[in-house]
Amino acid sequence: MNGLAAKLRHELAAFINSPHWRATLEAVPRELFVGDDVFQHDGSRGWVPAHRSEMRREDWLALVYSDQSLVTQVAGVMAEDATAPIANVWSTSSSTLPSLVVRMLEVARIGEGVKVLEIGTGTGYSTALMCHRLGSDAVTSIEYDPEVAQRAKIALTKAGYTPALVQGDGLGGVDRHAPYHRIIGTCAVRTIPDRWVRQVRPGGTITTPMLGWLGGGVLAHLRVGEDGTATSGFPEVVYFMPARPHAAPPLDMVKMGVGEVSHTTMDPALLCDQTGLLVAQLAAPQAQHVWIEKTLALHDVTSGAHADVQPADSTGWVVHQYGPYRLWDAVERGLAVWLEAGKPDQSAFGLTVAGGEQRVWLGSPDGPAWRLPG
Repeated sequence: MNGLAAKLRHELAAFINSPHWRATLEAVPRELFVGDDVFQHDGSRGWVPAHRSEMRREDWLALVYSDQSLVTQVAGVMAEDATAPIANVWSTSSSTLPSLVVRMLEVARIGEGVKVLEIGTGTGYSTALMCHRLGSDAVTSIEYDPEVAQRAKIALTKAGYTPALVQGDGLGGVDRHAPYHRIIGTCAVRTIPDRWVRQVRPGGTITTPMLGWLGGGVLAHLRVGEDGTATSGFPEVVYFMPARPHAAPPLDMVKMGVGEVSHTTMDPALLCDQTGLLVAQLAAPQAQHVWIEKTLALHDVTSGAHADVQPADSTGWVVHQYGPYRLWDAVERGLAVWLEAGKPDQSAFGLTVAGGEQRVWLGSPDGPAWRLPG
């Protein structure tokens, strides 16, 4: 069976361009970190537990070495403790698909001679990849969930790796091992924590997924300057589960078709475009959205502002808005700026963190900009 696992690791690594990371992927046994139980998503039933004991060994290893994310915890419930499907809620811990893990490590330029802080140990698989490449002494990793942290520690020890492991809130980083050459996040944040910036040495980088409450996601890659200012591009669109303190609050049912009535020629389907959704999120960072058939509903969960946009006729859409500000109007203004610029993708945007403020800009730091929530 070890021969089969090695063969599957080789096949999984075959599509990795970097010879260093390809060799690393071939060497680290993912099955140690996945464990014996995972969740698989079924559209009608939600998260369904799958157990190694109920599968052929060959089939289990084929699942483990598939290039897909394997969810190990949902809503705080570990897969081995689940006795029935769990309704459609956020997963809370997983082993991310290996190709994406390696891609992030490449973007972050994780290589020999650097000292790394990983935010979100998770199963410990990405931690192990970095330990194998850099040596355990170069890696610190912090995990929020105590049970997840303990399981990762056991798996890493079993695999022969000894990084510095911390259980706690990763948004605060780990001061005692700072400064770092690299910080890499394996969970998504709404804004870049100030303490991360302070814990990176000048010239170092922070690479992390970012995810807002509308669901717009990007990968940020920030370089920290001598003055403590950090600037970033968004090289890719990625989606990771949010850091728990940055997750969107529950969205209650809201009233539809009430409030001030207006008409728009701005197609709400622009929010179905990844970058359009990002722009709408920048314009209304506290809002969440749902589609109810062809109607877009937006609700600001902090202020109570609401808007819904539904087809009217061939000339546009009817808008209903109520609350302390006109939510759709704010979104429409942001989308208009993006359309005027020619609908560029996320790579045309950047992020500057300086002076206690975080601004996402379009085109250049002097171009149109939106503040991220404090």
